[in-house]
Amino acid sequence: MSKQLIEVSKFLSCVLRHHPDAIGITLDLEGWTDISALIAAAAIGGKHLDRDLIQAVVTISEKKRFAISEDGLRIRALQGHSTEDVDIEYVEQVPPEFLHHGTATRFVESILKEGLIAGSRQYVHLSQDEQTALAVGQRHGKPVALKIKTLFMYKRGYNFFQAANGVWLVAKVPMEFIEY
Repeated sequence: MSKQLIEVSKFLSCVLRHHPDAIGITLDLEGWTDISALIAAAAIGGKHLDRDLIQAVVTISEKKRFAISEDGLRIRALQGHSTEDVDIEYVEQVPPEFLHHGTATRFVESILKEGLIAGSRQYVHLSQDEQTALAVGQRHGKPVALKIKTLFMYKRGYNFFQAANGVWLVAKVPMEFIEY
């Protein structure tokens, strides 16, 4: 992905997941905002966006963080929101036996004591495979992939959801379900 697309992706992540108010846009309960309003608000803040650039980020991104509505008029982040204004209604799913969580080694001791918590986000994010989890963990330092006993958790009453980009979501992961 080009430097420009990476910058636009980071900008979209910021405003569509965490700070829509930073440029004066609003997100509905499902996280959608009007693309024209996004482009206009970004321009006022000195950030040039157009529909082709936004479409390129959505299409080319390996992580598939964003979706454009079927009518092509709205955009949203698929998961990872920290704003309380968004509460996407995901469909509950039965998870596979194990999923993985990527983090940095410096956080492992705390995680093994307290479990995984969503922190400022709405959900803990889990990956289908260890390699993806390691790539996520690498963003924060020396990576480690924790193995999560997700089917066991599900059978104990925890709700799991899967975002459209394949990321699994759960409110928290108590330490007894984590293998290191």
